[in-house]
Amino acid sequence: MLNVVFSHSYYYKFDVKQWNNKTPYPPLGTLYAASYLRENGYEVGLFDANLLDDPKTIEPYLKKQSPNYFVLYDDGFNYLTKMCLTTMREAAFEMIKIAKKQDCTVVVCSSDSTDHYEKYLNAGADFVIQGEGEITLKELLDALENDNDASQIKGLIFRTKDDIIKNPKRPVLRDLDILPLPAWDLIDINAYKDIWKSGGNEFTLNIATTRGCPFKCNWCAKPIYGNRYNSHSPEYITKHIKFLSNTFGVHRFWMCDDIFGLKPNWVQNFNKELKKEELSISYYIQSRVDLLLKEDTIDALAESGLEEVWVGAESGSQAILDAMDKDTTIAQIYEATQLLKAKNIRVAFFIQFGYLGETKEDIAKTISMIKELVPDNIGVSVSYPLPGTKFYDKVKDDLQLKANWTDSDDLAMMFNGTFNTEYYRKLQRYVHKEFRKSQAFQNIRKGIKNPLKLSKHQLRSIVLLGYYLPSAFIDSIMLRTMNHE
Repeated sequence: MLNVVFSHSYYYKFDVKQWNNKTPYPPLGTLYAASYLRENGYEVGLFDANLLDDPKTIEPYLKKQSPNYFVLYDDGFNYLTKMCLTTMREAAFEMIKIAKKQDCTVVVCSSDSTDHYEKYLNAGADFVIQGEGEITLKELLDALENDNDASQIKGLIFRTKDDIIKNPKRPVLRDLDILPLPAWDLIDINAYKDIWKSGGNEFTLNIATTRGCPFKCNWCAKPIYGNRYNSHSPEYITKHIKFLSNTFGVHRFWMCDDIFGLKPNWVQNFNKELKKEELSISYYIQSRVDLLLKEDTIDALAESGLEEVWVGAESGSQAILDAMDKDTTIAQIYEATQLLKAKNIRVAFFIQFGYLGETKEDIAKTISMIKELVPDNIGVSVSYPLPGTKFYDKVKDDLQLKANWTDSDDLAMMFNGTFNTEYYRKLQRYVHKEFRKSQAFQNIRKGIKNPLKLSKHQLRSIVLLGYYLPSAFIDSIMLRTMNHE
């Protein structure tokens, strides 16, 4: 019998696009919370929902373990959980209902429950933890176990007979190194490895070196770790990597921070620690173009094993970047991309269409930037209003019929933008085709110089020009003739 059963409500199979990628990551935030409670004397278990296909499958597990507490603790390092997809919310409600049938005290900690705590309390949750959860969760369970008053615990939301009580938020944890390593033993790593292998991908595990982001892009929500930026030490992360390498034979990592390596000299010291421990790894990150241009950052990243960086390019229009409060420039996007490519580091762009005030000219500038710089990959989406952001406040009156996407490939416009949903869905497909065309033309130029060095992937992109050329042309005509209202 376990004191506490952890789970989460992200089901990859409910998000077809993500499931088809065949690159699932374990619920890192959940593993941190489970490890922290276990270090403090609790018997914990984990029901990992990531690879399952029905929330009802938790029922026999709960019957067998008969825990006192069921903690639905979503992985705050997975950016998809911030999107609060309706399929995942419905799964959470079903799991809460099942846990209550087993007489569990139910605690929820997630982006969605922080933003919509009333919905979770109405679904049967006893407590909602707003924001970062480890310390609050421990204090809550300590109080409940000892029949002490929990009503003043910071970060806690709960219902009384007459009202919903929302206590003040807890300050975020500054010294991240006090946390034990995540409870990786609670995960079936081989199940994840099998899925990566089935997709022909090198197995990769997720690591968080930081929590939070200090930048103020006005569309970006930060419900868990907030607007502060706190780092693990390079020594802690190197120890974590060494453990994962020795235990699971993994040497490739997704550094799932919002912003990797912001703290001065962190990347340089990380590189030194890896060398000291004789660890050879490859990894990929998210970053900002302005940060990448500082001092010898790109050199240190390349030397330490950086394979790919995703940057929030967002738009090729400076007017749109300024409207977003992005605080980066088009010139920085160009310079960072060129420097990274010179170091043989792959560059990928997050692109966002549909922001308020966007024009055809802004869209054309973005497409032109993609075609000129030819990144190695792109992720194209439309602006998505999330609670707690300035952008959300600007458009919240439009969010009457739909306020959340069903899955990450929904691409619905939920506010009155310049163009409608149909237009942006067609635009997304068109931009991907123009991107693939640009890659193919680039590969043709490489092939002319040295045909023997072209990879199978590069050759295939050239062959597919036969599809992308006419298809993109047809899409461009359709976009010109579509109604934009």
